[in-house]
Amino acid sequence: MENILGPLRAELRRHADAGVRESGQRYFREPVELYGVKTATVSDIARRTFRKLGKIPKEEVFGLCEELWKSGMMEEGFVACKWVYEVRSHYQPGDFQIFEQWVAGYVTNWAACDSFCNHPVGSFTMMYPVFLDNLKGWTGSPNRWMRRASAVSLIVPARKGMFLPEIFDMATLLLTDRDDMVQKGYGWMLKSASQAHQQAVFDFVLGHRKEMPRTALRYAIEKMPEEMKRKAMAKG
Repeated sequence: MENILGPLRAELRRHADAGVRESGQRYFREPVELYGVKTATVSDIARRTFRKLGKIPKEEVFGLCEELWKSGMMEEGFVACKWVYEVRSHYQPGDFQIFEQWVAGYVTNWAACDSFCNHPVGSFTMMYPVFLDNLKGWTGSPNRWMRRASAVSLIVPARKGMFLPEIFDMATLLLTDRDDMVQKGYGWMLKSASQAHQQAVFDFVLGHRKEMPRTALRYAIEKMPEEMKRKAMAKG
């Protein structure tokens, strides 16, 4: 593993910039560990390094990703997300338990949550919809990032018009969550669903606007026409 991860980490350190590290911290309320590498550069390093892995088994890729997650470094977590997504055609049902453990154990901020859940977990869910009930279970977690993950894992399927009943179920379960990061997460999920199901999402929002926090509501209606926005935001 060190033959791969050692050079990867060395390259991240070579591209580290104190200014990028300082500005990056401003996006988070909680402390994060950063090399200070621009996102585009991290993505490029992840792609190039993944090609060097060759055709190793998915399980070995996951093992490398585990080591990257363990480091606690933001950029290494991003590389792990990229690599896990690269092997998506080989996902199997048993991988859900691994993904769940990673969210619970390693995701500690919104960027890691969204990077991992939007594409790797989202792709897994489209392949194995039976696990939608497992995602719903995350809504009851005391871990704010698992609760956000339950919603943002459905962003990509939502954009494709998939899983609308389950999306409404998820939003209902998270409806009165007091954490603004969770509110933004499920609001984003509803906004994504509105791309294919605008009227249905509008009706859902209108029916729940008295209970729905304004943060979630604003996210949900962001892409709607102005008249719909006015009706959704109206008091009473």
